[in-house]
Amino acid sequence: APVAAPELPAPRRGRAAVRAEFGVAADQPLILSVGRLHPQKRYDVLVDAAARWRERVPPPAVVIAGSGPAYLPLAARISAARAPVTLLGHRTDVADLLAGADLAVVTSDWEARQLFAQEALRVGVPLVATEVGGLPDLVGDAAVLVPPGDVDAVDAAVGDLLDDAPRRAELGRQGVARAATWPTEAQTVAQLVALYAELTSGGAGPTPGADTPSTGRR
Repeated sequence: APVAAPELPAPRRGRAAVRAEFGVAADQPLILSVGRLHPQKRYDVLVDAAARWRERVPPPAVVIAGSGPAYLPLAARISAARAPVTLLGHRTDVADLLAGADLAVVTSDWEARQLFAQEALRVGVPLVATEVGGLPDLVGDAAVLVPPGDVDAVDAAVGDLLDDAPRRAELGRQGVARAATWPTEAQTVAQLVALYAELTSGGAGPTPGADTPSTGRR
């Protein structure tokens, strides 16, 4: 079912100010992921891919906004791999973070209509995401999709986009256009209300009870 991400407020800081918070140089890519630190999100895949990016010139900085039970294992993995990844904890300034980002990444094993993916496409940040659940239908051709749990695929997809500024810009434009086709929160609510009204309208017969055998109708 459609799930509309709430509209983000306008960013309060500009791109340069956001990047300065993390010590990111003007020519250095900033890669962003936002979500609960939970095994489902497979941030271990992102960390392992990011460890390979140390050799890039300039090396990208990766920031992950979110809190959750996987924080300590992820922090240990980042340290062991010497990956250029910073765990930001819970943030209320996702709009600002997106304003400073060059690329958004989702590495989940499963998702429905992933909210961060919606937020990234709405503001034109190119997205690499796993081809799971509702994501392919959500993003269409407006993002690069990779298999879940595949470090090589994430590494290659991100590397290709970092090396191709025109492709990133085109994906950004496609993302904004794709997002314009999604239902708003109000439209989503209206669709669900209409569906419930249809399902509960007349003609459904008596409600099964103790003396009425169920027909299995829904």
